[in-house]
Amino acid sequence: MKKIIGITLLFALFSISNSCTKSSTYSTPSGSNTGTKGSSGPGANEVWIQSMAFNPSTITVTAGTTITWTNYDAVNHTVTSDNALFDSGTIGTNGTFSHKFATAGTFTYHCTVHPMMTASVTVN
Repeated sequence: MKKIIGITLLFALFSISNSCTKSSTYSTPSGSNTGTKGSSGPGANEVWIQSMAFNPSTITVTAGTTITWTNYDAVNHTVTSDNALFDSGTIGTNGTFSHKFATAGTFTYHCTVHPMMTASVTVN
């Protein structure tokens, strides 16, 4: 009888713990050359917005490259150029914004909602 009660309790605890887990895998937009959240990091030409930061905070690409930002935070963010070259407007959870960088230079940007979030794109 004690074995049955013990097994029942273990099964109940296992069931409860599994029902409380949270998946951290998100699909990225279809047609993009990226991985998924939970993988080792953003794909080429991609910036993830997560944990109140841009990841990576600096990215280097060649002229003509399109960068895509994806917001994996539970709050809204923006991708706003410091020199008014681009502005995503509000990006909600799992939303994306893309911008094609046509000319060489270093382009700094920030989130207008959270000004401490800053990053840059270097275009060769």
